[in-house]
Amino acid sequence: MNRRIKQVNELIKQELSQIILRKIDFPEGVLVTVTRAETSPNLIQVKVFVSVIPESQGKKVLRLLNKEIFGLQQEINKRLKMRPVPKIKFIEEKQTQEAAKIEAILEKI
Repeated sequence: MNRRIKQVNELIKQELSQIILRKIDFPEGVLVTVTRAETSPNLIQVKVFVSVIPESQGKKVLRLLNKEIFGLQQEINKRLKMRPVPKIKFIEEKQTQEAAKIEAILEKI
């Protein structure tokens, strides 16, 4: 992965985290974190991985984010000084859930 893609990934992660924090109202007791962003090499699409606690609310949060995706995309288009701005696609983060399970197993040992 080249340096520009890494910079774009980090920039999108930071900006989208701030936008989501201010614009989206999640259900009470739900914690949503943007864990990483993976931009395609041609900068057309970005997969934004979100971690949801509790895990049982994951599908509900993804539906809410996808419902608001047009407004989020418009906001990110305004903030970023680049062209093209990658199209956002939200994906539920599975790696952090797996890491938590491994950590729990290690604590038992």
